[in-house]
Amino acid sequence: MTLTQLQYTLAVAKEGNFTLAAEKCFVTQPTLSMQVQKLEKELGVKLFNRNTKPIALTAIGEKILMQAKIIVQESDRMKDIISVEKGVVGGDFRLGIIPTIMPTLLPLFLNTFIKKFPKVNLKIEELNTVLIAEKLLSNKLDAGIAATPLENEKIIEKPLYYEPFVGYIPISHPLSKIKKIEIEDLEKMDVLVLEDGHCFRKHILNLCQTNETSKSFDLKSGSFETLVHLANEGMGMTLLPYLQTLNLTDVNKKNLKYFNKPEPAREISIIYSKNQLKLPVIDALSETIEGIVRGAIKFENIQIISPK
Repeated sequence: MTLTQLQYTLAVAKEGNFTLAAEKCFVTQPTLSMQVQKLEKELGVKLFNRNTKPIALTAIGEKILMQAKIIVQESDRMKDIISVEKGVVGGDFRLGIIPTIMPTLLPLFLNTFIKKFPKVNLKIEELNTVLIAEKLLSNKLDAGIAATPLENEKIIEKPLYYEPFVGYIPISHPLSKIKKIEIEDLEKMDVLVLEDGHCFRKHILNLCQTNETSKSFDLKSGSFETLVHLANEGMGMTLLPYLQTLNLTDVNKKNLKYFNKPEPAREISIIYSKNQLKLPVIDALSETIEGIVRGAIKFENIQIISPK
């Protein structure tokens, strides 16, 4: 039994086809088939029912494949241990980022990181916080970037920066004449917030200490751009994370209003499983992001609002 045989078998199970599996493994179909047959012969069982389309695992095959996944994952972890010992910053790295962070943070650090650490092959997914946590614990992601705290004892949170909230209040709005926003002001007004499923929605609801059925909130959209457009159309005001305001047009920036101190903010962290071994890459990502965002966000007196 070899790791190669297990990897080929896992590929067949995933693709449901020997030819497609061979393409994914960059070998010929006869070579892959022969290795799978050798494994079946050594184990004394049939792993696949070759009479079905797509090819299906047998009952014993399903049990064997569960163990094969563990063996292949643990072999990869051996490589991670060696990388940690040598301090190597390289290899594949799977990163999940929540939707309210990805559009503004990724352009800030990605190019710099790639140039500084060319041996790292970043694979980035946009996912909500729940999915990121699930994938971290199932070893389908190496790290995530999300709003914290999560209060999950199996996940380590390393704060990267604190991002203040900024009011977006068009000239037609009753609050447009104020110089600074008080939190109490929000309880009297219609506030446009993101639709359910975004942690930034929870931040705002917690900030105003109200529940989701409050009539003070007009629930409209899944994007900040749409919220700004709705506010401009006279539908109310909205709140934006600070980095999002950097991308506004000069005309729209005139509608920004900041909070009185301490300014409400969200904590953004890089998160990873306690069993994670790719710490050199995590440290490199953290240092790169912290260094860049520190120059972009300069607020000293803030109040952290929880997303829970």
